[in-house]
Amino acid sequence: MNIKGIKRFSVMLLSTMVIAGCGNLTQTSSSNSNTSEDTIKIGGNFELTGSAAGYGNDINNGAKLAVEEINEAGGIDGKQIEYIEADNKSDANESASAAARLIDEEGVSAIVGPSLTANFQAQINAATQAQVPFIGPAVTSDGATLDSNGEAYEYGFSVAFLNSFQGGAIARFSNDQGYETAAVMQDNSSDYGQILSDEFTSAFEGDVVATESYVSGDTDYSSILTNIKSKNPDVIFIAGYYTEAGTIIKQAREMGIEAAIVGPDGLASEELSSLAGEENMNDIYYVSHFASDEDASKASQEFSAAFEEAYGKAPDEFAALGYDAVYLYANAVEEVGSEDNQAIAEAIANTTDFQGVTGAITMKEDHTPNKTAYIQEIQNNEVVGSTAVAPE
Repeated sequence: MNIKGIKRFSVMLLSTMVIAGCGNLTQTSSSNSNTSEDTIKIGGNFELTGSAAGYGNDINNGAKLAVEEINEAGGIDGKQIEYIEADNKSDANESASAAARLIDEEGVSAIVGPSLTANFQAQINAATQAQVPFIGPAVTSDGATLDSNGEAYEYGFSVAFLNSFQGGAIARFSNDQGYETAAVMQDNSSDYGQILSDEFTSAFEGDVVATESYVSGDTDYSSILTNIKSKNPDVIFIAGYYTEAGTIIKQAREMGIEAAIVGPDGLASEELSSLAGEENMNDIYYVSHFASDEDASKASQEFSAAFEEAYGKAPDEFAALGYDAVYLYANAVEEVGSEDNQAIAEAIANTTDFQGVTGAITMKEDHTPNKTAYIQEIQNNEVVGSTAVAPE
């Protein structure tokens, strides 16, 4: 079966997948080739419960949809995929344990996940020692796929662009919009906010008239916003997550701040409008890994229709990334034509112009993709369009 040209099917039932928890499992030895005569086992190591469950479940559902489609189309070189879930409970230690169980007890050939960088890195030792490829669908942290010497882990990959890229992409979008002055609000709780802020400030061609910081969990931004309002910027860049950005948007609009508000993929959540208030969701722009509007590719539109039929809701970018991660692995297995994990990992590393629903994927030396970002525009609480920002 040609994975690159695979027909994407609508899904009525997701009943053919094998769902396994992280309890006591029968232990089997892992090897360089973890397939049976007629199946290929893929493990899903995701945040199905805990603080990041919103991300993990969506990515997992996207991965399951891809598995179902591939199996309905005849599998990979005639072999059906057996998909085995593991819940890492949004915890790095649990992620390491889940990966070990998937490899040692279930004998998976590859792992898709986890969602969070810390959880992704927690499985590196187990997966590398067993020579099992592992693909992080939503890992955006710079250096997450690199060892202490700055070399890419042989078996570790991501299908998401990096924070350093999206920070610059937002700035270039802002330049194209004609914004001449900007205020930056960065989340100082992690490297995420700092890297985004640095890259935006470096690439923005206008004047940054204010740079303010906050920490995760803050709820009162009146002092920061009062200072920003006095500067009257054309645009405000929120370098953080929707959990705080929603409240910032609400308070900014209630204070009469009319500046456009831009943000990274951390704002891409259906909860953003709940926190901000639907009436305040105007002139909001955020980075997405996936375009689902009428200008999206045919493959993206077909994926959206299939996902909505399967799960009763439209997919977000995280579901799309999980979907692409499975297809990327399947494409590599098909290209290699064998069950040699080292050769499969090499094929993933050499991927060029793989057409995923999140865009064309070409792997760089750091095992992250060179790919386009999409800036989603929100007006009247609805996505009204997206602007593609390609790598320079």
